[in-house]
Amino acid sequence: MAFLSLSLRPAVPLLCSLPPFLRISTASAVAFPSRKSTVAKTFTKFFCSSLVPANRISVLGDLPRVLAVAQLSTEVTQASFQQSRPTTMAHVVRDRVQLTDLEERIFNILTAVLEKFDLKTQLRVAGGWVRDKLLGKDSTDIDIALDDMLGREFCEKVNEYLASLGEETHSVGVIMSNPDQSKHLETANMRILGMSIDFVNLRAETYADNSRIPQMEFGTPEQDALRRDLTINSLFYNINTREVEDFTTRGIRDLKAGVISTPLPPESTFLDDPLRVCRAIRFGARFQFELDEELKKAAASEAVRNALNNKVSRERVGHEVELMLGGNKPEQAMEYIEDLNLFSTVFRIDANSKPDPSIPENYGRLCVDTLRAATKVLQKYKSSDQLNKAQRQICLLGALFLPLRSCTCSEKKKKIPVSTHIIMKSLVLKNKDAAGVEILFNFAKEFKLVSEKILQAESDDSADTKESIYREDPDLAAISKHRVELGLLLRKNKELWRCTLLLSSIMELPSVTSQAHSAMVALSVDNERWIEEKVKMCNLVEDTVNKLGLTKIWEEKLVLDGDAIKEALNLSPGKQVQEWKDKVLLWQLAHPKGTTEECLGWLHEENVKRLKV
Repeated sequence: MAFLSLSLRPAVPLLCSLPPFLRISTASAVAFPSRKSTVAKTFTKFFCSSLVPANRISVLGDLPRVLAVAQLSTEVTQASFQQSRPTTMAHVVRDRVQLTDLEERIFNILTAVLEKFDLKTQLRVAGGWVRDKLLGKDSTDIDIALDDMLGREFCEKVNEYLASLGEETHSVGVIMSNPDQSKHLETANMRILGMSIDFVNLRAETYADNSRIPQMEFGTPEQDALRRDLTINSLFYNINTREVEDFTTRGIRDLKAGVISTPLPPESTFLDDPLRVCRAIRFGARFQFELDEELKKAAASEAVRNALNNKVSRERVGHEVELMLGGNKPEQAMEYIEDLNLFSTVFRIDANSKPDPSIPENYGRLCVDTLRAATKVLQKYKSSDQLNKAQRQICLLGALFLPLRSCTCSEKKKKIPVSTHIIMKSLVLKNKDAAGVEILFNFAKEFKLVSEKILQAESDDSADTKESIYREDPDLAAISKHRVELGLLLRKNKELWRCTLLLSSIMELPSVTSQAHSAMVALSVDNERWIEEKVKMCNLVEDTVNKLGLTKIWEEKLVLDGDAIKEALNLSPGKQVQEWKDKVLLWQLAHPKGTTEECLGWLHEENVKRLKV
C-alpha cells in the first residue's frame, strides 16, 4: 500500500464513479498526506483486511480509482477533520447590561424591599442571565444570590412589601438541598410581575478529610464565584449598583475569547459536582466555544468519569442530554462527549443487561458520526421546521442510536432494544421518547424502499410515467401503488413520519454489528454530495406526500367503519370485520376521491369473489 503517498490529481467524475461502498468522500473531504497519518493507516488497514468482502472490491482492479482517492492534499485533510470542531474566535461582549422594561420594574421592586425594611443585603443576579445579557441575548432565567440571608427569608419580605401596597402576594417554593447527589443549594422561587425568579444565598463550601459531601456556609461573592461551574457563569450583576462584577477576573476574558474553563482547578470542580462536565460540554457546543485543555484533561480522567457514573442521579444526566439535544449544536455536544471518553458513561448500558449481539467499546464514535449525518440532512430538509421540540428530540435520539438498531438487551427476563434501555434507564427520559425511537427503527427500512421507488419514478425518462404518479385518476396503477404504500407508512408513523423519513435516508450507514471501520463512516458523512443526495430524497418524498394529498392521512377516517361493514356484509363482530377494514383502507388510499357508495359497491364485488373462491 505504498501508493498511499502518491500524488495524482483525479477529476471529480472519477470520484463519482466509485462504487457506493468506496464512495467515501468527495475531493473536498479526504486526503492522505502521509502513510503515517491516521486516515492513511485506517485506509490501509481497511483495504488489506480480510473483513472486506471479495465480491465488493478488488484492490488491483480498482487501483486507479483507489490511487485517486488516496492522493488528496494535506490542507483539505485538515479542513475535513477539523470542521466538526468549533472555531475559537473573539466574541462581541457588551460593556454593560441593558435591562428590558420588565426587568427594570422587577429590580425596582426588589430594591424597594431593601429600602422598606432597611436591609443591607446585596442583591446579585448570578450566572447565565449575566452571560447572555453581555452577549446581547435575552434571558428569562433570573437567579438572585443574597449575601446575608436565605432565599426564602427574602421572598417572605417581598410578599410583605407587596401586601403593604395592596398587591397580590405569591407562594414561595423551596427546593431542599440533596448533598448525596451533589445538589447542595437550597433554592427559593417566587413569581414577580409574572416572571419566575430563584433566590439563593451566596455560599462557601468546605469538605471534611474523609468526605466529598460539602458543608455549606454563607460565603462572600468571591467564594461563591469561585465555586461556580464555569468562569462564564461566574459573573454577577449587582442590582444595588447596577454593575457587572467579575470576581474570578476571568469571566469576561473567557467570554470574549470563546473559552470554556472553570474558576478553580477543573478536577476539583468536577469532583464537587460531576454533572458540571456535562454542563461544560453543553455550553461549549451551544456557544461554539473551545474547551480549555486542562478542563479536557480533567473531564477525561478516570476519577471524574467514575464520579459522574456513581455520584450523579441519572435523571440529572438525562436532563443535561435533553438540553444538549434541544440546543443549536447537538452533534457538537455529542462529539465532545465522545472525545472525552464519556460516551459509555453518559449513555450507559448496564453490564447485567447482556447486550446481544455484543457492542464494541468504540460504538460511541459510530453513533456520533451517524448523528452528524442526520443533523446535516435535517438542516437542509425543507420541512425540518415542521418538527416540534418533542419530535425533534426523538429524531435526534433515533439518529444517535441508529447504529444500535439491531441490538437488544435483557431486562426483567424480556428482550428490549438497547436504545430503549439507554433512554429509559440510563437517561430516565419519557416513555414516548423510547417508544418513538422504536417506531423510527421499525419503519425506517420500509420508508427507504418506498422512497427509492419514488426517486426511481421521478428520474424515469418518460414524462408520461412521471405525470401518472400524481394524476388524479384512481384507476392508474402508478398513483395507486405509491399512494397506498406511502399512505400506510404515514398512518403507522403518524406525526413521526418525517423523523422516520430522515433516518431512512441514512440507513446505509452501518450498525455496530457490521465490520465497517468508523473512520470510513466519518469520511462518508463528510461527503457533501452524499448529504445532498439524502436531502434530495427527503424533499422529494415530502413533495410526493403533498401532491398525493396524504398530509395528516392518519387522521382520515374510513369511509366505511366496522358497523357499516358488518351491516353491508351481514357479519358478526370478530376478526373478519377487521380484515375487511384493512381492505377498505387500501381501497380508500388507492381511490382518494372515492365515495361511500363506490366503496360499498366495491365491497360487495370483493365479497362475491371471496365467496366464489
